[in-house]
Amino acid sequence: MSRIGLAFSSFFRLLFGKKLSPAVADYLPPEVAWLPAGRPEPAPEPKAAKPEPKAEPKPAKPEPAAKPAEPKPEPPAKKVDLSAAQRDGALALLALLQRDGRLIDFLREPLDGFADADIGAAARDVHRGCKKVLDQYFTLEPVLPGADDARVTVPKGFDPAEIRVIGEAKGEPPFAGALRHHGWRAAKAQLPTLADGVDRTIVAPAEVELS
Repeated sequence: MSRIGLAFSSFFRLLFGKKLSPAVADYLPPEVAWLPAGRPEPAPEPKAAKPEPKAEPKPAKPEPAAKPAEPKPEPPAKKVDLSAAQRDGALALLALLQRDGRLIDFLREPLDGFADADIGAAARDVHRGCKKVLDQYFTLEPVLPGADDARVTVPKGFDPAEIRVIGEAKGEPPFAGALRHHGWRAAKAQLPTLADGVDRTIVAPAEVELS
């Protein structure tokens, strides 16, 4: 009966905003029984955890720079023996002049015992054959166009390989003088292709007539 009375009194106390009797604590659940008058106190606010000091990031180790790829060595250029090529070209030209104009035979023949008329007749054949070679493999043009003994001017800064000054030169060019020879320039030179494995020193083969 005492609990009924305690319940009623607690009901009216709560209704009118009065404090509960301390005897009510004996009937409250264990987790709130210790509170005076059974009024739960607000739970203490949790203490804010101290922020842990941030670890400073370690500087990243610089990556080693990539080595540039070394260029592959170029294969050594094949050496060309220019002296041999020049020699073979000269021998090939000499062989053509001998084949078509018998130039070597004409120049190697002693002419002392021949009359001028005989020499002239032989020279005509040599001239015809050698001219054929020049016309076939070369295009020639004058360095200084003009007739013999024509008046010409040698310009300032002229190339001595193109113009040879004859006589005494006074002062600085330009020079005025008489054209003694117009010179020749090879505008085109195209010898036949030289076959490999051929002895270039043979500019004219020996000829044997079988009987």
